[in-house]
Formats: sequence, C-alpha cells, structure tokens
Amino acid sequence: MANKKDLKKDINYVLGDIIEAVYVWEYSNTDKNTKKSEAIIDEAIATFDELIAKVNDRKVEDKKAHFKAINKELEDKGRALIEKINKLG
Repeated sequence: MANKKDLKKDINYVLGDIIEAVYVWEYSNTDKNTKKSEAIIDEAIATFDELIAKVNDRKVEDKKAHFKAINKELEDKGRALIEKINKLG
C-alpha cells in the first residue's frame, strides 16, 4: 500500500463501482422490486464511511499494517457486496 491517499481512492473506486453496478441492474430490471438493491447501496455507503473513518484514525502505531488490514477488509466486503448483486438476478 503506497499511502493514505491511494487507499482512499481505492475505497472510493471500488465502492463507487459497486453502487454503479446496482444502478445498472435496477435500470435493466425495472419490473423487479428494488428493496434488496437499495439495501446493497446502503450497505456500500456504510462500508465506505466505516473504512474512511479507519483510514483517518490517527491513533495507529503501525500504519503499514493498519492500511494493509483496511485494504483486506475492503477486498472482503467488496466481494461480499458483488455476491449480493449477482444474487439479485
């Protein structure tokens, strides 16, 4: 992980792409109920807020390990959200 700025960009891009994918699904499936897809968007926004708060935490001793853990958490939560999108089908 290069630095805090890059990690913030990664969080923004990954979760932004997930939200965009949900919007594309909603646009493609106008006849289906959107409660589940809206819940995925809400979860993505909550994940974004949570991860950015962790990135901005200044009380961390080992920043490299902290950022690596955040990156791993982003990857795990991103995959979970993508699985939820795929199950909307």
